[in-house]
Amino acid sequence: MEDVQTMTVSVIKFPADTSCYHCALSAGKDPSFGEVSVSVSKPDVRVLTSGGLRIPVHASVLASVSSVLEKILDRTQKDRNSKKIVPILGVPCDAVLAFVRYLYSSRCSEEDMDKYGIHLLTLSHVFSIRQLKLRCSRGLATRLTTDNVVDVLQLARLCDAPDLYLKCMKLVSKHLKTVEKTEAWKFLQDHDSWLELEILQFLDEAELRQKHRSREREAQTLYLQLSEAMECLEHICTDGCTSVGPNDKEPSKSKGPCQKFSTCQGLQFLIRHFATCSRRVRGGCTRCLRMSQLFRLHSSICDQPDTCKVPLCRKIQPKTQLEKKGDDARWKLLVRKVLAAKVISSLRLPNPIRKDLEPTRLQE
Repeated sequence: MEDVQTMTVSVIKFPADTSCYHCALSAGKDPSFGEVSVSVSKPDVRVLTSGGLRIPVHASVLASVSSVLEKILDRTQKDRNSKKIVPILGVPCDAVLAFVRYLYSSRCSEEDMDKYGIHLLTLSHVFSIRQLKLRCSRGLATRLTTDNVVDVLQLARLCDAPDLYLKCMKLVSKHLKTVEKTEAWKFLQDHDSWLELEILQFLDEAELRQKHRSREREAQTLYLQLSEAMECLEHICTDGCTSVGPNDKEPSKSKGPCQKFSTCQGLQFLIRHFATCSRRVRGGCTRCLRMSQLFRLHSSICDQPDTCKVPLCRKIQPKTQLEKKGDDARWKLLVRKVLAAKVISSLRLPNPIRKDLEPTRLQE
């Protein structure tokens, strides 16, 4: 039976005249975590680094953290002639130390992330340690600069880190002129044309997305304006405003402007022109045509035509109902968008006004 001893995790100290560490469990120590007392058996495996250092570790710890390391240990146990050594090559020795510290403590300090974040991401991908990979992806994402973004982008692509890859792409697209001056970009153009093509495609797609969002914002603004115009039209024809009111009473001269007077005033000009225009009968007036479209839009969304005081609402309503089968899809889409904008504008109202409108919205 192996001797069991209690060890206190301490900073690794290795002499200059030897290539082997005194204690493998020292890798579990980080100054920010404090002293940790654990009871373990003696190390039974050595981790070999590129510098020839051999770090004593425990096979049970490595196997419990990584399935890849478990398979490597199984192969060494089956081969009786081979030494129990796990090679971790291709990265600096100190990066391997930080990796071993994570295997024992499941923690990665900010200092290790600053110095060895790229190497730790590589090791986490090679040995399939998901938590360390997420930690490195998030840590490197906060440390991106125009100088290192191309290198991190290449690594994120090789290590299958989509979140970090997207962060890098966004930074490159935002500061492309600065990134193009770096040595990493020049190296990329000479040795990795496929990644350069991916970056250029991402830039084109980002520009298309930006244009699409701009069109969507402009369209939404238009629908909100039309929804506001429908509210002002009902307000003018029901209560009256400064110069135009319902036909059963004169507009009050002492009445002040309403809250949406800028829209209301434009509608009042259109209504007064529509009532007196001589070219309207021949269909040659663009302002009258615009007013007719507003009347038609109101009749399409009005749910109380019998009591509605908007002119032509009851006359246009049966006509639109008869034309529903042959009505074009663009007009139906416009009506739906205006109704949706009406709901959105009502949700933006202050709480007291919203409570007053709640019964009406439920009826609709």
